Amino acid sequence: MKNSALIYTLILAFVGLGIFGVLHQGASLQGPTATASELAAGAPVVMKANTAGNGSLWDGVRQHANEPLSHLFVQMLVIIAAARLMGGLFTRLGQPAVVGEMVAGILLGPSLLGLLAPDFFAFVFPATSLGTLKLLSQIGVCLFMFTVGMELEVGKVKERAHTAVLVSHAGIVIPYFLGVVLAYFLYETLARSGAGFTAFALFMGISMSITAFPVLARILQDRGLTKTTLGSTAITCAAVDDVTAWSILAFVVAIARSTSIAASAFNLSLVVAFVTVMLYIVRPGLPRWIGQKNLEAESPSRGLLALTMCVVLGAALTTEIIGIHALFGAFLAGVIMPHAGNIRHKLSVRVENFSTVLFLPLFFAFTGLRTQLGLLDDLRGWLICLGIIAVATVGKLGGSAVVARMTGMSWRDSLQLGALMNTRGLMELIALNIGYDLGILSPQIFTMLVIMALVTTMMTGPLLTLFGKKVEVPHRGIPAAP
Repeated sequence: MKNSALIYTLILAFVGLGIFGVLHQGASLQGPTATASELAAGAPVVMKANTAGNGSLWDGVRQHANEPLSHLFVQMLVIIAAARLMGGLFTRLGQPAVVGEMVAGILLGPSLLGLLAPDFFAFVFPATSLGTLKLLSQIGVCLFMFTVGMELEVGKVKERAHTAVLVSHAGIVIPYFLGVVLAYFLYETLARSGAGFTAFALFMGISMSITAFPVLARILQDRGLTKTTLGSTAITCAAVDDVTAWSILAFVVAIARSTSIAASAFNLSLVVAFVTVMLYIVRPGLPRWIGQKNLEAESPSRGLLALTMCVVLGAALTTEIIGIHALFGAFLAGVIMPHAGNIRHKLSVRVENFSTVLFLPLFFAFTGLRTQLGLLDDLRGWLICLGIIAVATVGKLGGSAVVARMTGMSWRDSLQLGALMNTRGLMELIALNIGYDLGILSPQIFTMLVIMALVTTMMTGPLLTLFGKKVEVPHRGIPAAP
């Protein structure tokens, strides 16, 4: 051991002295000048080290802290920590964790952090960094929508098609109509400058109509209602609602992005062609491309994950190029995934855990940066916001409950079903950001609709408890059900 240590020390000393000597002699050499081709290609200029001892020792640290990658890491640390903290807090309060994560995004924006600590806010979220944050958040949304698509069970929809179609479509048509009527009164003051009334009204209708299928499923799971009649009906209705609402939104986006009726018709024909290819060519071919061995494997192989990501990214790219947003392609990619070998669950576990922990909090934060509660600075603004919440609740909860009662469900189950369908959550934020990016929703109406999404989602748990205790109305002297 002593001999080995001595030899090791001598080798290090010899090599170290040699390197030092070469560096010392090389310091006097004249460096090469940049060639014309390097300058034309934009080659980075290497700055010589400051050997004169000028400047602070912390200057290098500050310079590195202001690099784009450093900023991104700081943002991710702050956002993920805040999302986990608020998610855990809201879970203890009986709310879904996603509500806490949505609130965390708003608190990190100009509504709180920018107000209380403007310097820190400007350092963490400089305007130059928001482009990267937006792209990463969009990737997270696409992966999330892929998992949502995989959670849809078409077979279960067929079992309860009668109730599901009636309730879910009533829960879309009624609030959609109320949203369009509401848009008539809000357009002149709250639409984005340059936005047409048609696009604004269609997006207001969509914002009233969406149900958050994943949040609804989590609420049912937490309350042990998944296998009950109410739970299975709610899941089925939400699945039909999801497919219908996102299909409508895809058409609305295609129309909003088009510059003429002919362009709109062309975009819609491309959408129909894409859906046809995915359902009748890609879907039947996937099991064969994946292979029986990979389908039955205990865990997905790297090859299967790579193929899955190619399908998701290819579908997302196609719909983005068509003009209806990448998330629709990702959603449809999830819908067409095969069921054999429980492959959906295996993929969902890996993709969902990764996207919900790393990417989705970035989306909440980016949404929070756009949400400015300070814009609602007078009584009129808050009254309009309360009116939007009321219209959304009456249209979605009331419309779904009344139609469910007409199909033969009890008032208790109908009202609980309506409360579940009134859950908007993350799905609402995705639709609102599309409207904002298209230049249709102004910052003020965007903020109001974000508040509406939060409030209607937070209402679900308490309303379920309230309606669950609600007794049936006595009829002809028969005692009410306990």
